[in-house]
Amino acid sequence: MTLARRDFVRAVGATALLAPFAGFLQSDRGRAQDARVAKRLVVFFTPNGTVHRHWRPIGEGTSFSFPAGSILEPLAPHQSDLVVLDGIDFVGTSNHEGGMAAMLTGNGTDAHESRGMSVDQVVADSIGAGSRFPSLELGVQTSAWGGNVQTRMSYRGPGQYVPPDDDPIGVHRRLFGGLSPMPDGGMAMADPRVLRRRSVLDAIRGDLADLSRRVPASERRKLEAHTEALRRSELGLAGAIVGMASCDPTPAPDTGAPLDNDRFPFVGRAQMDLLITALSCGMTRVASLQWAHTVAPQVFSWLGVSEGHHALSHMDDANEAGVADFVRTERWFAEQFAYLLDRLSELPEPDGDGRMLDHTLVVWAKELGDGRLHECSSVPFVLAGANRAWSTGRYLRLGGVPHQKLLVSLCHAMGLPNRTFGDPSHGTGPIEELFA
Repeated sequence: MTLARRDFVRAVGATALLAPFAGFLQSDRGRAQDARVAKRLVVFFTPNGTVHRHWRPIGEGTSFSFPAGSILEPLAPHQSDLVVLDGIDFVGTSNHEGGMAAMLTGNGTDAHESRGMSVDQVVADSIGAGSRFPSLELGVQTSAWGGNVQTRMSYRGPGQYVPPDDDPIGVHRRLFGGLSPMPDGGMAMADPRVLRRRSVLDAIRGDLADLSRRVPASERRKLEAHTEALRRSELGLAGAIVGMASCDPTPAPDTGAPLDNDRFPFVGRAQMDLLITALSCGMTRVASLQWAHTVAPQVFSWLGVSEGHHALSHMDDANEAGVADFVRTERWFAEQFAYLLDRLSELPEPDGDGRMLDHTLVVWAKELGDGRLHECSSVPFVLAGANRAWSTGRYLRLGGVPHQKLLVSLCHAMGLPNRTFGDPSHGTGPIEELFA
């Protein structure tokens, strides 16, 4: 049997594109046999660090509590679903920009196993290929300053930003704009214009595979990135049949102008609801929600606060009123995280095995430790869900663990076998205490 030239080139091209990431990939069969592996990853980011004495729980291990009035107190109803991590250091990294760039990449470069990608994108490459959206990036007022190291957290490679969508109406259009009803109550991508556009992309990919062999090595990386972008676009255009009755299109959210300061809470709530819909309908298995960006200027006027979040994050302990206002804003973020966990707890896992939260790893990430010092030491992280991957209901004092080990741990919770993430000179392997 003879394989057509175009089919052969396409098969070889796909193998070449995936080869650099072979160390991260694990077959769906292997994942399905391991009940300890989480099925979904959600990254939830809020900016400008913390004030540790108002953030830290009391106690440690499985015996801990959230003090009254503390930043994490709104998470008390979900305590049994959490792993609170204290003592994660971004080694060799400082300040807002450095912390933002390193947070999900571990300061990786092309020379490292993760090739400078962020952890959400590496996981998406492993588990997202069968989804309509390999990953879904949502934002809340992230782009008023454009796309730069301060405003972006997801990377396809060094300097290759994955921009979040700040407009819930645009997100709603992406989720439901090309779907039409199916007889069984589900939805399918049926617009013939989408199918025609898909065939055009197939033809272009074939030409690019031919071109790849002729361009200089210095240009091949750019060509591969472009081909990968086309592949991701094709998956999004092609879609998949979504067989859940609960996936009927919801009304487009009415959030007003998404960049208006006072619309911040409404945009964020709409984005969380859309994120939950995308996960529960099987549209994606990897999603992120980025609230603003480092040095975020938003004024939490809905709380009666009159100074911007970044300014509040630098209030000295002597300014008790200023610190109290910052704590109020951080408690508000904790309430939003709790809302996300509430929704995932309420929804049953589609196959009937517990709650969606049981099979979803939700990571609350920050880019700084004490924002007043511009330090990336003892950066606060809260992990939720994924209770099959490790024991939850714990507060771990880690005393300066390199955050590269945290990123490896997140990969292992998602079923990836890699031993390093980002710059391995700062640490390899997972955080053993997490899996104890």
